[in-house]
Amino acid sequence: MGATGTIGTGVVRRLAGDPRVESVLGLSRRPPGPLPPGAAWTAADITATARLDRLFSGADAVIHLACLFQPAHRPEVTWRTNVLGTERVFAAVARAGVPALVHASSVVAYAPGPKERRVPESWPTHGWPTAPYPREKAYAERLLDAFEHRHPGPRVVRLRPGVVIGADTAPQQRRLFAGPFFPTRRPPRPLRIVPDLPRLRFQALHADDAADAFCRAALGDARGAFNIAADPVIDARLLADLCGARRVPLPRAPVRAAVDAAWHLRLLPTSAPMLDAVLAFPLMDTARARHELGWRPRHSAAEAAARFLHGLRHGGGRTPPLRRRLPGGRLGEAATGAGERP
Repeated sequence: MGATGTIGTGVVRRLAGDPRVESVLGLSRRPPGPLPPGAAWTAADITATARLDRLFSGADAVIHLACLFQPAHRPEVTWRTNVLGTERVFAAVARAGVPALVHASSVVAYAPGPKERRVPESWPTHGWPTAPYPREKAYAERLLDAFEHRHPGPRVVRLRPGVVIGADTAPQQRRLFAGPFFPTRRPPRPLRIVPDLPRLRFQALHADDAADAFCRAALGDARGAFNIAADPVIDARLLADLCGARRVPLPRAPVRAAVDAAWHLRLLPTSAPMLDAVLAFPLMDTARARHELGWRPRHSAAEAAARFLHGLRHGGGRTPPLRRRLPGGRLGEAATGAGERP
């Protein structure tokens, strides 16, 4: 599920090229671009498609990647996909008797934690309650707990990636998190500023490395939760170096107020509670993924960030969510209001 998105495109490509894999069926709401040999596609919406279990029948593993970040102004829509749709996927896996389920959780599922040390997978997954996406990812973790309790047979893996970025994903992520007014051309150097907020430290990884982790989870014999992220930790200093910008320390309160105002005016798709969540979630220890999955990121977080910044100007993928330009372009985004499109 989610075969045309940030991670799903890479998962389909990798699995289709793996000699151990007989066939790959990608499921998504919108058709993909050209598929690699050995891969097929079927239209499916996890909130509406009847009898998902028929699509899962005979599968050795289901990788559940489908999710919605937007529309943030209509949390009932994202809840329908990220929670109710996820519950339907889990139920269909059980009915179809699929032996392995790999679920895409996220760092945002974690409860607030430290930024000066790294936490293991046992850290509480309570999320940040006032932001829809972290709240939904935390609820999905509880659904998966219930699934494992009721169905002890299937092998269940939950991966918790940091911020997944890359050149192909950059246009989509600009639309989802920065909105139509974010400049993708480099402004004059005096105007290049990176705000340095307290606790603005997070982990990232390249989309190809995230796809590799999901494929390893599906094809191996590991169970349980795994943190996945690359080094180094991204902070304002690193971002300023990559952008050739000045780092400007700022207090949290006025920045949060500005984000809140822009969100309510439909100028920015990211809400103040989501900013709170980013500043709250912990840094993750990825040792378990390295030891038990044999996973090593090929790209550093700095490389991934550099490719993302390049992708803002020149990137884009071939599937509908990742295309550089959507119908209506930025004027269409602005006309409907940032954060209003799913």
